[in-house]
Amino acid sequence: MALPIRPAGRGTGRPNLEQVAAVAGVSRATVSRVVNRVPSVDPDTRARVEKAIDEMGYVPNHAARSLVTHRTDTIALVAAEPDPRVFGDPFFSAIIRGVSQELMDAGLQTTLLMAQSYPDLDRIQRYLRTAPLDGVLLISEHADHDPIPAAMAAAGVPLVIGGRPVQTDIEVPYVDNDNVGGARLAAEHLVARGCRRIATVAGPEDMSAATDRLDGFRAALGDAFDPALVEHGDFTQTGGESATEQLLERSADIDGLFAASDLMAFGALRALRRAGRRVPDDVAVVGFDDIPLAAAAEPPLTTIRQQTVRQGRAMARLLLSIARPDLAVATGDGIPDVNGVDRIVLPVELVVRESA
Repeated sequence: MALPIRPAGRGTGRPNLEQVAAVAGVSRATVSRVVNRVPSVDPDTRARVEKAIDEMGYVPNHAARSLVTHRTDTIALVAAEPDPRVFGDPFFSAIIRGVSQELMDAGLQTTLLMAQSYPDLDRIQRYLRTAPLDGVLLISEHADHDPIPAAMAAAGVPLVIGGRPVQTDIEVPYVDNDNVGGARLAAEHLVARGCRRIATVAGPEDMSAATDRLDGFRAALGDAFDPALVEHGDFTQTGGESATEQLLERSADIDGLFAASDLMAFGALRALRRAGRRVPDDVAVVGFDDIPLAAAAEPPLTTIRQQTVRQGRAMARLLLSIARPDLAVATGDGIPDVNGVDRIVLPVELVVRESA
């Protein structure tokens, strides 16, 4: 079956703006406004131009358009973690899914950058300062290790962080989940179950999600909080397993455990099982995240559900409201209004299953 022959642009082998304008019966400037998503174009005219674009297979020259509009339609998503963490932790995949969904809906592209080491962050920030980007999203920020917030502020590149910023000397818009409130819910649930020796596998001390969850846990326990029952992990299953082993060595009478991530909770379950401690009969366990595997754990994991995909969408939406005011920012979908705000904290909830 022969394919339809499409008109070719002069010397380029592909249609150009003038040819699209001729087919649609409008001016070249009108086609340009449609391509650049200028909202003032009459709907009927826009439909006619879009039909001509589809029929002719017209593809905008993004490099040329960027020179005129100073927009690149590209957002960088930076994960300050090596790729095994990014691809192995469901938290990151959910954030990436939310960000890419929102940017795709807006007609923008996502560039994913991962730091394999701390020196990589320096190379990434140098790239971001001069790269053709409309803005930057940063997740998994670490205190004193991440030069990106200061570099973006100095370069005037719009930036939104996933999570409460660790570096307090720079004001950066952010989208977070209620880590303090979620940890309080976890600790209160363990207390309500009758647990009296409640330990926690906290996250890395240089990350805001970890410190906020530890703060919420501490506040909920009040005078019952025991610093000796705190061990830090790295938000991985291996880290949670090792931290739980150390807690059991120090205090074998633990009867409640809050792990600051579901992956660390999985590691805790393994360590408790190996130590002959039954869950929840001997030790009740609560995680944080409610990743898809939480319900399939043995036993099914009681945890704090955070809205990670929604967090990614809100991050992208907030950045677009700052970096691309020419675009109509989406509303609804359970995401708070991003207009005129510089921080969003999404609610969390306790999901009770069989581990606690």
